Amino acid sequence: MYRASDSRYQGNHIRHAGKTGLMLPPISLGLWHHFSSADPLSERKQVILHAFDKGVFHFDVANHYGDGTKDGLGSSETLLGQILNSDLKPYRDELVISTKAGYEIHDGPYGVGTSRKSLLQDIDGSLERLQLDYVDIFYAHRYDDTTPVEETVRALDDIVKSGKALYVGVSNFEVPEMKQAIKMFKELGTPFVLDQMSMNILNHHVEDSGLIDVLKDAGAGAIAYGPLSEGLLSDRYLNGIPESFKIHPTNEELFADGKDALVKKLNKLNDIAQSRNQTLSQLALAWLLRDPVVASVIIGTTNIDHLDDNLKALDNLDFSSDEVSAITNILQ
Repeated sequence: MYRASDSRYQGNHIRHAGKTGLMLPPISLGLWHHFSSADPLSERKQVILHAFDKGVFHFDVANHYGDGTKDGLGSSETLLGQILNSDLKPYRDELVISTKAGYEIHDGPYGVGTSRKSLLQDIDGSLERLQLDYVDIFYAHRYDDTTPVEETVRALDDIVKSGKALYVGVSNFEVPEMKQAIKMFKELGTPFVLDQMSMNILNHHVEDSGLIDVLKDAGAGAIAYGPLSEGLLSDRYLNGIPESFKIHPTNEELFADGKDALVKKLNKLNDIAQSRNQTLSQLALAWLLRDPVVASVIIGTTNIDHLDDNLKALDNLDFSSDEVSAITNILQ
């Protein structure tokens, strides 16, 4: 029988989501890729339990996540639910479980989007698959331009009032819709805590767009997905990026000057990382966490060694002014 490590919170730099009471580990585990019905439960369980033993108590999923097929939609929640209902059941009160709705989950017009009907149905489906009475954070997974923001916000507020979620967040909301949503969340008294966005050391759209300031002013936090840009920010591509590399749509601009130019930039960042006794991945994670508005970064891995390597980023989160200047110059 699984028993969590007694040292799981030692040295953990717990962070708040903005000015709220929601606390998160600086590095969270996401179950987007390779956590589904098509993957070996026992191996994925080992990774999830090892993460918890290391102080990672936030697990992020979405109702859309699965094995890449229509029949597999939701299966990442199902996999996590099996583990939550067995090994992690005694530790439920320690965990932060988040899920999202807005991308396709079933056929028909209500199988996608953030209408009231969709969200109220989707939270019930997620809870059933996760085998939970509530989730800690429920997100609108995307901005739905076919549904008024007010309708989405009110549905999220009602989900909290029904006891099916403790906090709400949004994902992929830009400044205009974020400002509109925040205004209504405040009027309703909804516990809005996070905007989950694509963020990495090479992609500073959240900063440049002013979104980070909007969240800060609202007392909310940002949470980063794709902080390593699908593994691009690792030593794997220091000698070149293959044609077969699939970049996330939010990071396509990284190739604007060509892959060779990007490889040069990666190597310059890697030189700074080595001078800090870090890997490129550790530097990239630490760089995001230097901003207190970033409540956590969500990594995705099925490898325990990779997980441990990423967690070592927490050993050195401080940057000297010279390092900040050098990195900023590389990123320009």
